[in-house]
Amino acid sequence: MAFVSQVKPKTIADAIEDNNWINAIHEELNQFTQNEVWIVVPRTKQMNVIGTKWVFKNKLDEQGVIVRNKAGLVAKGYNQEENIDFGETYAPVARLEAVRLLLAYACMNGFKLQQMDVKSAFLNGYIDEEVYVSQPLGFKDL
Repeated sequence: MAFVSQVKPKTIADAIEDNNWINAIHEELNQFTQNEVWIVVPRTKQMNVIGTKWVFKNKLDEQGVIVRNKAGLVAKGYNQEENIDFGETYAPVARLEAVRLLLAYACMNGFKLQQMDVKSAFLNGYIDEEVYVSQPLGFKDL
């Protein structure tokens, strides 16, 4: 409890006033660095640059107690045009019925199942073209 903020900020200006949210922001940016998903390049007029924004969430446990602050850097997708900036969208989310079916099948056949949480699954995907996004507000690399 001492290492999480109880208040969810509405803006980046609010977030950078709290060390707990600064840590969450740095954790998110470190995922980008560790996975080597971006490099800083000079901006040209030919680039279609997609903006970014911060999304802040308080993660809760089963009792509703805040256990973690999560900062996410997301693209402002409303700037994109279908068939120009993207061809399709896909979110790898399992339906509850599929999970129940898997669990029932595993139980009937004595399978051992393991579960893991991937913090940055979207960073592990591959794309065939260059995508330009603006740096998050307040974090400028030269």
